[in-house]
Amino acid sequence: MKDKHRNFDDARLFKRKEEMCGYKFCPLCRSDLTPQEVDGRKRMVCTNRECDFIFYQNPVPAAGAVIVRDDKVLMVRRAHPPKVDWWCLPAGFMEWNEHPGETAVREIEEETGLKIKLTSFFEVYSGNDDPRNNAVLMLYLADVVGGEIQPSDDASEVRYFSFDHLPDKIAFISHRQALADYVRRYRR
Repeated sequence: MKDKHRNFDDARLFKRKEEMCGYKFCPLCRSDLTPQEVDGRKRMVCTNRECDFIFYQNPVPAAGAVIVRDDKVLMVRRAHPPKVDWWCLPAGFMEWNEHPGETAVREIEEETGLKIKLTSFFEVYSGNDDPRNNAVLMLYLADVVGGEIQPSDDASEVRYFSFDHLPDKIAFISHRQALADYVRRYRR
């Protein structure tokens, strides 16, 4: 499995992310982009005076769910980079014109085979430790209402973990924060 992902280079992707995702040319007029300060931040600005394009490097929205049953939390083992074989909450990136709640429901079914019902909004997190992009992660609390637990899509394994025995390798800081927040709020 490791050979399958040998071209995924975290360091190269983090460097690319720091360099405005590699943008060098204006997507509107094809002129060069140059780094300039705009609104107090470094941005890539089109050099063509007739074009007003500015590349705003914004985070990518993502959504998922915290699903707890018998005081155990549902987690998935990652099948693809980054962090192959590390664990995380089931979540993923939003599609165009998709509400975060729809994203959470879709992602959970894609990754775990389970159908869920969102019960409430849990929390929003900012994540910058993914080499592909920065994310804004919106998490919901949810209950399982159907389906059969089976890993698929981005997950190689699905399992419930006791909060007292979570896996050592949890892929993202925002997921570790969410688990700690859940424990603090609901397991006192």
